[in-house]
Amino acid sequence: PQMASSVFLSFPGTCSGLTVTVPSATVHGVRGQALYLPVTYSFQTPASDVQIIWLFQRPQTTPKYLLGSVNRSVVPDLEYRHKFAMVPPNASLRIQPLHFSDEGTYIVKVNVNMQGNGTVSAHQKILVTVDDPVTKPIVHTHPSSGAVENVGNLTLTCAVAAGTRVTYQWLKDEKPVQASTTHSFSLDHGTLHIAPVTKADIGEFRCLARNSIGERRSEALAPVIYYGPYGLTVNSDRGLRVGEVFTVDLGEAVRFDCSADSNPPNIYLWIQRDDNSTQVIEHGPHLEVASEHLGRSTDYTCCAYNNVTGRRGEARFTVIITSLGLEKVTSKGKSSLAIITGISVFLIVAMSGLFLWSKCRPHKSRCEPESEYGKAQTFSGHEDALTDFGIYEFVAFPEPSTAPRVSDRPICGSEWGPRQEVYGTIYEVIQHVPGRQQQGHSEKLGT
Repeated sequence: PQMASSVFLSFPGTCSGLTVTVPSATVHGVRGQALYLPVTYSFQTPASDVQIIWLFQRPQTTPKYLLGSVNRSVVPDLEYRHKFAMVPPNASLRIQPLHFSDEGTYIVKVNVNMQGNGTVSAHQKILVTVDDPVTKPIVHTHPSSGAVENVGNLTLTCAVAAGTRVTYQWLKDEKPVQASTTHSFSLDHGTLHIAPVTKADIGEFRCLARNSIGERRSEALAPVIYYGPYGLTVNSDRGLRVGEVFTVDLGEAVRFDCSADSNPPNIYLWIQRDDNSTQVIEHGPHLEVASEHLGRSTDYTCCAYNNVTGRRGEARFTVIITSLGLEKVTSKGKSSLAIITGISVFLIVAMSGLFLWSKCRPHKSRCEPESEYGKAQTFSGHEDALTDFGIYEFVAFPEPSTAPRVSDRPICGSEWGPRQEVYGTIYEVIQHVPGRQQQGHSEKLGT
């Protein structure tokens, strides 16, 4: 048996301590299936006899007897003996199978003979409905080819192959569709009218079909709505864009892409504008140009046309060539870097040589053998022995027999000993001065 009510409510009928309870005032049944109507009763004092009676009443008719029992004995109406069943002392009624003719009000009455207190009675009513379950709904659109926004209208119809007392609800993108200035419904909401359609109506529509015993959802349907073009824009994979101006390096191959929101897709064409002419240079959403073939500044226009809505859009922009191109700049940078590197290496080598030369030159002046003239300079203690020649007449010298001779080995400035340890005669000093030996000898004889 099937109980269509999912929530049981208690509806007791009470009379002098007798209570009769049914789960709900209305029970929904499915045609062709059995239905069980549960009933309970109770009383507080002992009873000698309990009588249960079931009646059936259609609208605007008198109740008809179905079956009854006294204690555990059942007495059915012979007309319905195979239709209804009851097992006393349980007062519940079983109906099988259900037909549309079984729809109506069922009345259960319980009579109890109280010991010493007479007979008490109580009753309850249950409304039974009988329906066919709904099948999966199908949605149709008219016109099926679609409609142009702000011009055409659309009608969506929901239909089920089977089901009784079906009501409908429309969902768009899983949200209920509400009535508005452009949306209206038929009486049972089985038809949705959209007049006129707009771009906002784009989405997935579903129909929800339901009756008292169940509900089913249709597959999603997206009606065709023609619109656009909207938001026409031009973009490029190269260069810098500021507003409607693209800055491009000379030597670059530049691609421009034109796009707009539209259904059906737009037809695109590209127009180049010169000072004295305008010409179509390309068809389609993409344009490729070589910047070396452009002037300093070139104007373009992308045109988008929707051949269903009859609308069009334009996007104008300017391409400006501003530099020598990345390849030339890179080559020039490499040449400059090579020159700077060469100059740097030369300066480093030159400074290193100068440093080594300055270190080596004083080393040789101290460590290489001196000339005869250099010996005379060193021995006299003056930078130029020729200018200081006359000073030697005031120098006192030890006896020739005790004075040691000056060694002929090279003398380094760093190896000089104390000045008083050097001895010699004036003749020996003078004879080492080039070109002056004879003059010195005469002066010696004069003294």
